Amino acid sequence: MLVQRSRLGVSALLILGALSATQSCDVQAAETEAPSPANSPEWTPLPDDAPLPPPFSLEVSAAQLDAVEAAVRDLAQDFPERYRGADYLARLESLRRRFLALTQENGQQARLTPEWAELEANFAALRREALSANPLLSFERILAVRRGERQLGLPANWESNSSLPTTGYDNQIVALAYRDHSVRVEILLQPEDGRYVGQMDLHWDGCRVLFSMPGGNGRFQVHELDLASGEVRELPLIPDADVDNYDACYLPDGGVAFTSTAPFIGVPCVAGSSHVTNLYRRDPNGRIRQLTVDQEHNWHPRVMADGRILYLRWEYSDIPHAHSRILFCMNPDGTNQAAYYGSNSYFPNSFFDAQPIPETIGTVIGVATGHHGTRRSGRLLILDPAVGRHEARGVIHEIPRRGEAVEPIIRDQLVDGVWPQFLNPFPLSDKYFLVSAKLGPNAPWGIYMVDVFDNMLLLHEEPGYAFLEPIPLAPRRRPPVIPDRTDASNTEALVYMVDVYQGPGLKGIPRGAVKSLRLVGYQFSYRGTGGLLGAVGMDGPWDVKRIIGTVPVEADGSALFRVPAYTPIAVQPLDEDGRALQTMRSWFTAMPGETLSCVGCHEHPNTAPPNQYTLASRNPPRSIEPWYGPPRGFNFAREVQPVLDRHCVTCHDGRPSWNGKSLPDLRGDEIVRDWSSKIAGSVSPAFGGKFSRSYVALHGFIRRPGIESDLHLLAPMEFYAGSTELVRILQKGHYGVELDHESWERLTTWIDLNAPFHGRWSEIVGAETIAAAHRRALELRRRYTGMSDDPETLPVVPAFASSPQSPPRKQAESSPHSASGEALAPIRANARMGATWASLSTAAPQSGVSDPSPAISPPPTDPARRTIELAPGIALEMVKIPAGSFVMGGEDASPDEQARAKVMIPHPFWISTTEITNEQFATFAPHHDSHVESLHGYQFGVHGYVLNGPRQPVVRVSWHEARAFCEHLSGRTGFRFDLPTEAQWEYACRAGTTSPFWFGEADADFSRFANLGDRQLRKYVIDTYISVRYLDDYSPYDDWVPKDARFDDGGFVSLPAGRYAANPWGLFDMHGNVWEWTRTRYLPYPYTEDDGRNDLQGQDPRVIRGGSWYDRPAWARASRRLSMPPFGRAFNVGFRVVADLPDAGAKP
Repeated sequence: MLVQRSRLGVSALLILGALSATQSCDVQAAETEAPSPANSPEWTPLPDDAPLPPPFSLEVSAAQLDAVEAAVRDLAQDFPERYRGADYLARLESLRRRFLALTQENGQQARLTPEWAELEANFAALRREALSANPLLSFERILAVRRGERQLGLPANWESNSSLPTTGYDNQIVALAYRDHSVRVEILLQPEDGRYVGQMDLHWDGCRVLFSMPGGNGRFQVHELDLASGEVRELPLIPDADVDNYDACYLPDGGVAFTSTAPFIGVPCVAGSSHVTNLYRRDPNGRIRQLTVDQEHNWHPRVMADGRILYLRWEYSDIPHAHSRILFCMNPDGTNQAAYYGSNSYFPNSFFDAQPIPETIGTVIGVATGHHGTRRSGRLLILDPAVGRHEARGVIHEIPRRGEAVEPIIRDQLVDGVWPQFLNPFPLSDKYFLVSAKLGPNAPWGIYMVDVFDNMLLLHEEPGYAFLEPIPLAPRRRPPVIPDRTDASNTEALVYMVDVYQGPGLKGIPRGAVKSLRLVGYQFSYRGTGGLLGAVGMDGPWDVKRIIGTVPVEADGSALFRVPAYTPIAVQPLDEDGRALQTMRSWFTAMPGETLSCVGCHEHPNTAPPNQYTLASRNPPRSIEPWYGPPRGFNFAREVQPVLDRHCVTCHDGRPSWNGKSLPDLRGDEIVRDWSSKIAGSVSPAFGGKFSRSYVALHGFIRRPGIESDLHLLAPMEFYAGSTELVRILQKGHYGVELDHESWERLTTWIDLNAPFHGRWSEIVGAETIAAAHRRALELRRRYTGMSDDPETLPVVPAFASSPQSPPRKQAESSPHSASGEALAPIRANARMGATWASLSTAAPQSGVSDPSPAISPPPTDPARRTIELAPGIALEMVKIPAGSFVMGGEDASPDEQARAKVMIPHPFWISTTEITNEQFATFAPHHDSHVESLHGYQFGVHGYVLNGPRQPVVRVSWHEARAFCEHLSGRTGFRFDLPTEAQWEYACRAGTTSPFWFGEADADFSRFANLGDRQLRKYVIDTYISVRYLDDYSPYDDWVPKDARFDDGGFVSLPAGRYAANPWGLFDMHGNVWEWTRTRYLPYPYTEDDGRNDLQGQDPRVIRGGSWYDRPAWARASRRLSMPPFGRAFNVGFRVVADLPDAGAKP
């Protein structure tokens, strides 16, 4: 097993989708069998194996002496008139000398001496005295919640208070009063009947506090306690008997922000059993309005120093839900909602109780914790978004463990076994904090003052009780009031995008490629429902997708358009074919009358908008262009099935084809009756798996994000519709089928929306099941947003003509003659070269790889083989291909491969024996990331299958980048390097053979020769819930990737280059592993060198060749050709190089 850490610093432990030197699957001699699955390596991605940090100790040590000294020096510098640091430092130095003397005299036995006990006592006393003298502790009382440990009232990390019992607590709101270093507990509120109290927020005047407690309707409500009089009142918020309101904070203008279950939606991953909270606000005049319209919980709103609201938002639109709680911020009127920290990040899974740190610009402190496992408590981190906003890049301190780097661990149960644990931090400054802490498994939850120097000063604890939510009882500075920018009379907002090409979201996409933006909405699941695996579609999405329409993008990349207010919207930039170049797996929500602006496509939040006068800003805002009718939920049967009825069911009607082969059944009236899944967390078959046979048959030909895909920002075109097998089949002229424009748009939109089947929740669970929640959701949405849209209403849309077309003609048979009528001759090549390599049937051993079989390789002085050193220990092997001629194209092939012709290769050329590897490419682009292949299903604490191994072929590299690597080699060596032309590639691949594969016919066993889509693709069927495991008894509906299951080549994702047999001319992986760029533009046959197809200018699609580990054998035949835009980056496309090299000994 090989541990791989990504170039982004994410320390996920993964079993590499390639083999280690001790687990070789190198092909044996030709007569031996292929590696059996039993002897093949495990490909399972595992949770991060980073060790737990050692327990933290407050006993006297060099580190603790240093910590106290650092704090004393800091306080003496900041408060020279109020803190007697010199005295403490002198006493500390005396203790340090005593510590050194005891350790030097007694070594490891020092702690057993009586003198050590005296030293420990003196140090503890000095530490308490020096740290307690901190002028920041000048307040007299600390507000806190005292709660019995038997019922701590901590929701699971996927829940909020509405999931807690309302009673059964031994708790009070208390004040801890200091008198001469002693603490007296004053009870300020003792609730009746053991009701919960907590989630306090102290007003800036220090005289009143908001808190959550069950109210008059028996549900959680927001209350206010007057600290002077002791009077308690329940705030008049949303009084309905089926709504909880809690977790509130004061607003600078006199209003209150709070979370509420009024949206009537449920947490999808627990089938809606946890009631989702969104943020609302109560204005000073009593008006209540909704602020967020989110899929999942909003937690812990707090006002920042600049007047904005900071809160935690959970979201998982096709991303891993165990890792996607993101810090957000917004104005108190709901405008300018934006990610603050953690977008596209696995770490931390959650960041609860985030508090803005005063006197800083945006720094926050909070508790990092996991998804499953420990509830709410965890590691205490300080984040500075100015330093970084992703993973651990913005972590500037972890308390304790000063100076230690924080690794961005990918783990579901992130903090299980970590000590100390923290809850509810409250900043006194940027260095000192009050916090509730538990130092070990058997310790009580006490209130501590902690600092960035690793000091932890216990202020109070009691056996059997937890002291939570410490807040100094003192006035604070009130943040400024941000004026309300909403317009309650409006139902729309404006969105202004300065330049869609700005930012990494469309990196490498040329200007002019984006023609429009597709706007996609969501219908989030109601209470008691949830988009678990098998609900909305076979492998997601989590939520019903709604097609809203499109808006144009100007030539300069700008766009200005209207959107409906209070509506979560995702944006997809579309090319001229209406295909998404990138997909937004999140949403924005605009308030009525708001003008929401962004710089570009996923630009960094720290990016300043460019100062430019855009084309969009010179014209009135664009209205949304409807997509074949009004906005509606995208339903496969309504939107896609008519296309199949028109173009496909004449042949795909459930009967065998003319040659007896079974065909996918694309009839829409046949419904699946036996759907099931063995993946933990899949939807109940009682209301899941309600799909048509046509959907089940077709969705497997679509590679898409699925229910959860890589949380990091996707590479542009990662799930491009044009790269899916379905579109490739149709584009290559599938038996004469020619789709009209609308048919293409319907298919590609379905692909871009993550292949859903259902378009309304009533279609999934039944109208009667959602009736009550649906009615209440509409009522409360209308009351608190003024919006009256109903996602369950099916609008009238223009009819699509779905009558079957005339039966398509049979696929044209290829002619055995060229255009001129001359009989096509087989490949002719230099006889010596053929003899040199004809007997080779096993792979030459690669560096660092053990191979028990005898290796056959040319002698070191063979003029047909060259080694070019790229860096120490990294070389590029080249072989010389002779001049000759061959027949280009396939006899039984697609129309674009059928104009077969004899092609001359007039000159010998050199070609790399393998695809360019990650380590080779890194000598040119050290920061390139081939990344991972996402799992199917859920992704608890795992990242994916690694494609970034040093010997794996580089992927996610564009044609332009591949050519830049060639230019780099040319400049370094003085010899001309380039990508092979399409003719050079096929000639080298065939290596003197005329069969579809150099090793045999179309149905040949490829196991020893190529890494193709075989039985290994069943390893997509994986269950990551709590533990990672493959499923032996999986449902056929879990295993849906097309494959040739007759064979097992021993490899799942791409393998290190050169693991399979070389062809007769010494080239590895010409079939399979990854597709390979060629120099050639995608033009029709017959192939000619002088028609401009090998010119380097322009953005015309370029030809890729060879197939990949993801493709069935038919896609990897020697004649098979596909096209990709030269700016495209695909998960399974790499390249190899050709060169003009002189004979051995010649100089450039």
